Parts: sequence; C-alpha cells; structure tokens
Amino acid sequence: MSVANVGRVGFGVEDVMALRSQVLARSAALRDVRAASEGARATNVLGAPAPVPGAGFADTLHTALQQVSAVQARSSAMQVAYERGAVTDIAQVMLARQEAGVAFEATLQVRNKLLNAYQDIMRMGG
Repeated sequence: MSVANVGRVGFGVEDVMALRSQVLARSAALRDVRAASEGARATNVLGAPAPVPGAGFADTLHTALQQVSAVQARSSAMQVAYERGAVTDIAQVMLARQEAGVAFEATLQVRNKLLNAYQDIMRMGG
C-alpha cells in the first residue's frame, strides 16, 4: 500500500487487489532469484499453470495457500536434507527459508487486510 493510504481507516477492493499484486510481484522475484541460483528457469511453486484469470476468489485464495504450504514444505525438506548432509549448499537452504518466510508474511498481511475488510463491512450493515 502506498504511503498516502496509511492514514486511511477503511479500504476497498482496490487496496486488496493492489496488495495481491505486490505479493505476486514479490513471489515472482523470489522465483527468479531461486531459478538463477539453481540455473533453471522460473516456474510456478507447485509446477502448475498460473491461475485462470476468471477463477473465483475462493479458488484463488485456496491456490495461494497451497503454494505457501508447498514453499514451507520445500524449505523444511531442504533444512532436513542439509542437517543429514544430503544438501551441501547452504545458500540454497537459506534462500528456501527466506522464500518461506516472505510467503508466510505475505499471507499474514493478506489475512489481516481481509479481516479488516470483513469488519468494515460488518460495521456498515448496522
């Protein structure tokens, strides 16, 4: 969200969509960094095609949560593999941990924004 919107109490669909765009941009940047470090091209976290633009909000949210879960599982697996000695590149392990942390933080921010939007809508109904 921009600095101009910080003082505002409520927010709308535009703000949620802007936050979603920021999250997607950060996710894409992390994928690019990971792909560069592995020498592979960037792909979707689950290896699945990108979400369909006309998909419903619930489907989009569910897909995003699955992606975050996959990133966290990959990070945990890499950490365990490093502890066993199967993975020797600490940079890959740290990159996976950072990616999982950013994905979780972005999910938490989206949840907070959605909760605030829900509370604002509930207050309007009275």
